[in-house]
Amino acid sequence: MGSPLSRLFARTPAPRTAAAPAEDPGRLTIGGRDYALIVRRHARARNIRLRTDPAKGALLITLPGHARLGEAIAFARAQADWIEASFAKAGAHVAIEPGALIPYRGEQHRISWDARNGRRVIATDGAIRLGGAADLIETRLTRWLKAEAKRLCAADLADYCARAGVPMPALAISNAARRWGSCSANGTIRINWRLVMAPDTVRRSVVAHEVAHLRHMNHSADFYAWLDSLFEGDRKSADHWLKAHGRGLYLVGGG
Repeated sequence: MGSPLSRLFARTPAPRTAAAPAEDPGRLTIGGRDYALIVRRHARARNIRLRTDPAKGALLITLPGHARLGEAIAFARAQADWIEASFAKAGAHVAIEPGALIPYRGEQHRISWDARNGRRVIATDGAIRLGGAADLIETRLTRWLKAEAKRLCAADLADYCARAGVPMPALAISNAARRWGSCSANGTIRINWRLVMAPDTVRRSVVAHEVAHLRHMNHSADFYAWLDSLFEGDRKSADHWLKAHGRGLYLVGGG
């Protein structure tokens, strides 16, 4: 999601102005573009915060408990240039449909659909081929990507657990909105399925990161030293790739 913008919320009442036309609070038009509007109130919030979610075409606004919706909308409208830049930086949404290019293991693949193809999804020579019903392409291809994510991450997990000399924990594939991976207190490791679209070294860096948490449930110097002993690649380069390109993975399909 885009970086948040915030404004300290003044408790002094704003001057009265003419009432604005009523609008659907679930949508907001700014600069001629229509956005989904998601408003959350937080009792401990001290300011109005604005984030963008390009994957959903949405603006997310967090309000202090006493703030008025109209003031949040006015704040968002005042950030029109920032909002436009945030969406432009993220890139355009990519529909999962015949002819579209989508990333798989760090390489662009063109979706090649033909009703005469078998039902099995096959990725080869820069193409992802599948058959079956045309109206189920996105459902079936998303299911296949998630299955591929689990297959690859399971192999990564087995590899790093063997290196670390620890039992292999439970693995879950997640659809988290803001986390690439997590390691719970009970040892379950969750990896975001969208990493199947990233280069292999990036996906493996996230799995290695979570395996390192099996020994150090923190981000101390000892944790990073242990992580660097497990991961065979350049951890900082992998982190940089995710920072630069990770949000774009959320723009592929509907999730």
